[in-house]
Amino acid sequence: MKARLLTALALTAVLVTSGCGSGSDDDGGSGTPAASGSAGGSKGKLTVLAAASLTESFDKIGTLFEQANPGVEVTFSYGGSSGLATQITSGAPADVFAAASPATMKTATDAGDASGTPATFVKNQLVIAVPKGNPKGITSLAAMAKPEFKVALCAEQVPCGAAAQKALTAASIKVTPVTQEQDVKAALSKVKLGEVDAALVYRTDAKAAAADVDGVEFPESAQAINDYPIVALKNAVNPSGASAFVTFVQTPQAQQVLTEAGFQQP
Repeated sequence: MKARLLTALALTAVLVTSGCGSGSDDDGGSGTPAASGSAGGSKGKLTVLAAASLTESFDKIGTLFEQANPGVEVTFSYGGSSGLATQITSGAPADVFAAASPATMKTATDAGDASGTPATFVKNQLVIAVPKGNPKGITSLAAMAKPEFKVALCAEQVPCGAAAQKALTAASIKVTPVTQEQDVKAALSKVKLGEVDAALVYRTDAKAAAADVDGVEFPESAQAINDYPIVALKNAVNPSGASAFVTFVQTPQAQQVLTEAGFQQP
């Protein structure tokens, strides 16, 4: 009788141990999602509010993230970071916020809308965007200040506009724009449409529009490099997916996409 009882107990122990091991393999353990960008079995929609300059890169990264996390559908809303931060503090539903500057991210964190500490995942630098072939021969910030040229800038309250002002101040140059836009894509579109002769935009945006514009490098841009922070939001509808996406953006796979687009490593 004792022998049968001991055998039964031993078999139970084996089954319990086997069951625990199997469960660990299925979900990867508590550390695996953070390391791989896995959403940990999360399903459904994931809403990401991101700076307009991230459009092309995040569209690609979103596809890669969905492939790595079947059942998760990523939706992006792009725009000026300051406007997106205002939407978040006003209660707009979102899971992740990726901003083009620490200052605009601070709007969300100061309001208590962030879950955890934002992580800087890339940097970006300005160039002078001109029509393909640079027909007006604009090669410096000083040239942009000439009254015969029509220039577009981002509005000062958005990151690309704040960076432009830093660069102009560093060069001791004053530029009077014919238009001030609410995000970098809008400023770039003025060049593409031939409505202005030049615009200060991010290097990545000029590269994405290389079929229509040239990006002219200028030394003062080194004084106005923007850090890009990202964070999961406190009231995220899909918190596990939000955390996984923030992690995924920092993986080598996603960083390669960003580097190829012209972003710099943090």
